Amino acid sequence: MSAPISGLHNLFHVATNLKPEKRNETPPRHIATEAMTADQILTEIREANLSYLMLAQSLIRSDREQALYRLGISEENAALLNLMTPAQMMKIASGNTLLCRFRMDDDMVWSLLTNHGKGAANDTTSRLHASILMAGRHQEAA
Repeated sequence: MSAPISGLHNLFHVATNLKPEKRNETPPRHIATEAMTADQILTEIREANLSYLMLAQSLIRSDREQALYRLGISEENAALLNLMTPAQMMKIASGNTLLCRFRMDDDMVWSLLTNHGKGAANDTTSRLHASILMAGRHQEAA
């Protein structure tokens, strides 16, 4: 996982009082025993924002149609992101609000993505179904 994503993953576990899965990666140094400071949270948000903007711009420049679907954004937003300079991206990323958001707005999509109560054999089918639902919602919003 990249540093911002790993930090957010660990923040999720701290915020929900869950234990991170046992894996061979060391948690970031800034994750203390139970809580992050407000400054650490803001730093994580800024890093996530910059990573998201850079990824979005890269996707848009490489395959615009796929980017619209994968990012769940409008053509107008894609045009703006495509034209942003690095300085503009840094300025926008430095805010204290996450720029990306969850697109799973209902229990059905969450259930399909998390595969609660189903075997691993249905995992691919469930994810495909969830992708189709989210794509349909993206088309409705556009």
